[in-house]
Amino acid sequence: MARPTDEGSEVILVKKILAVDDSKTILSMVTQTLESAGYETLQAEDGIQGLEVLEGSAPDLIITDINMPRLDGFGFIERIRRSDRYRAIPILVLTTENDPQKRERARKAGATGWIVKPFEAAKLVDAVGRLSA
Repeated sequence: MARPTDEGSEVILVKKILAVDDSKTILSMVTQTLESAGYETLQAEDGIQGLEVLEGSAPDLIITDINMPRLDGFGFIERIRRSDRYRAIPILVLTTENDPQKRERARKAGATGWIVKPFEAAKLVDAVGRLSA
């Protein structure tokens, strides 16, 4: 999304991030962290809703939890990667899980990065900046 500066002459491209997590608290924290860093955010409460939001938007990066109802993070990532339209979007997993096997499963499904909750705001912003560049 392009936004003019105060002077109105320069256009700044704002990166759009889709955050998918069944915890309203985590969604709020992620949104607050990213918006204070200058990102636009979209939210979804599980993988099914994440796919629905994705249909109507073009995010520059997706952040997803693993443990969610209806469609978990692994299934969500796999479905995204099956679509030519979304295949190149970086996906950052943000989860309480720290099991190396789950991390490897997410990587094989198509995840680009992994952060363990609770997260530090600066680390999340740094990871999003690196992955969405």
